[in-house]
Amino acid sequence: MNAVQHLAALTALALAATGAFAQFVKGNEAVNLNSDGTAKVETPPLPKATLGKPCPAVNAACTAGGWLMIETNEGFRECTELYARPGTCRASSFGMEKRPRLWIVKSKGQWLQCERPSLDSKCVTTKTLPNLIVQ
Repeated sequence: MNAVQHLAALTALALAATGAFAQFVKGNEAVNLNSDGTAKVETPPLPKATLGKPCPAVNAACTAGGWLMIETNEGFRECTELYARPGTCRASSFGMEKRPRLWIVKSKGQWLQCERPSLDSKCVTTKTLPNLIVQ
């Protein structure tokens, strides 16, 4: 393998790995590092109103509006609801499967839903209708 082919192969491998593992949003205030190096992760607070029974992540009918990508103590998870209650999230398939997703992040003290894993993408408050895209 010559140097150019080797470089092309390494570049392709790096890009593939980046797509599958780049599951963080730079500037997400919901994630803070403790002095011991562990992460403290905040999820959106439950509303004051009583919520119905959670829709489990294993139920395909629960995701008709797309997956909500939420940072949890287990890393980014695909959730059926904004609050990431137990059973409503599953392991992320980002980078492996294309599906409608929104990224839930906290910026300037406000919870936002972003169309991509970047605060530079179109982000709106969680109280607004989102711009859902397949990724």
